Amino acid sequence: MSKVLYVLMYGQPMGRLIAKGGTVSFHYEDSWLERPDNFPLSLSMPLSAKDHPNRVVNPYLWNLLPDNEETLRTWARNFGVKKNAFALLSFTGEDLPGAAQIVKPERLEVLTAQQEPVVQWLDEAQIAQRLRELRTDRTAWLQPGDVGYFSLAGAQPKMALHRQGDRWGIPAGRTPTTHILKPPIPDLEGFAENEHFCLRLASRVGLPVANSAVMRFEDEVAFVTERFDRVLINGEFVRVHTEDFCQALAVRPERKYQNMGGPGPREILRLLASESSRREEDCATFFDALAFNYLIGGTDAHAKNYSLLHGPRRVRLAPLYDIASALPYYDVKQLKLAMKIGSHYELRYITDRDWDALGEIAGLTAAGSARVRELAGKVLEQLPLLVAELRDQGLSREILTNLETSIRKFVTSKAA
Repeated sequence: MSKVLYVLMYGQPMGRLIAKGGTVSFHYEDSWLERPDNFPLSLSMPLSAKDHPNRVVNPYLWNLLPDNEETLRTWARNFGVKKNAFALLSFTGEDLPGAAQIVKPERLEVLTAQQEPVVQWLDEAQIAQRLRELRTDRTAWLQPGDVGYFSLAGAQPKMALHRQGDRWGIPAGRTPTTHILKPPIPDLEGFAENEHFCLRLASRVGLPVANSAVMRFEDEVAFVTERFDRVLINGEFVRVHTEDFCQALAVRPERKYQNMGGPGPREILRLLASESSRREEDCATFFDALAFNYLIGGTDAHAKNYSLLHGPRRVRLAPLYDIASALPYYDVKQLKLAMKIGSHYELRYITDRDWDALGEIAGLTAAGSARVRELAGKVLEQLPLLVAELRDQGLSREILTNLETSIRKFVTSKAA
């Protein structure tokens, strides 16, 4: 017997997911294919075919869920379902990365109708308590009795909330979450500040990034990012469709690292060159993102930490997110990148020749190594300015000093 979930895009039926015999297929609705402003659910499921098989659908679905077995087992137990992507998303699919909503048939009429915003507002104490629980129990993403549920990819515990002015809450139905809140990682001192610092540094050297902040709710600290897949239009938040590169290339999340069989720079650049609406710009930006992660010791920049934005006749590289430096915590001799640069993963072994080879693949007009040196100069220039700015905002002097010192030491050693 088959089971069906509907995929909605902007409140309209885009297609159906059909689970049968342990596999899941996806089928575009004729009404979606006939729209002049349509676009695919994923580049791995192009509009040129109406029906798509399990080998591309299953990776797409798994990449919408937390990348943590303990969390997935807890969700399956709490929802009373098997631990498979189709079953889990039948409960958590109404608020996902991107604009798609995955819903049960009985929810279809409600979610396709225009409706007033639905938000269960939380006070500061309630948010602090949720952060406290997440910090001590990494499976506590969702709370029984919440008006709506969400799913987010990634391994770190987090929660998604809707923000309106100074108010925060749990949305439901067509009202989307707008921000992601992550508690600190217990074993890595100052990691919330680290993530914010690195995103702001990336912005200062010219890279597109998600807006972020370090916020305090009572005695709990959180790294807060503004979702780039949500935009405010005429006073209403609207979902924007996005997918990560594992989804676009039909790769399951457990293979997100290149050395585990996941996509590397060559595969991602090839996809950008063939699909991006502004291929030269996006290929150059992706090259710069790789170089920036190298310069700051950003060792977790795997294929799920880069994404694409979709729209009618438009595909673009998304702003950067989930950037952090490992340099304050580990000896550089221990550090490896998530993606190979030329012939090497290890930071200390990457050479100008590796960057020049990657620059050719990216289609750069100048040598890749020269572009990296230019970026390194910008990083060194902006480091003290950013530290001063964030100190004025109240961030820990010790953490900022550790970040500046460790990044400056590595960048200077490579620029010599």
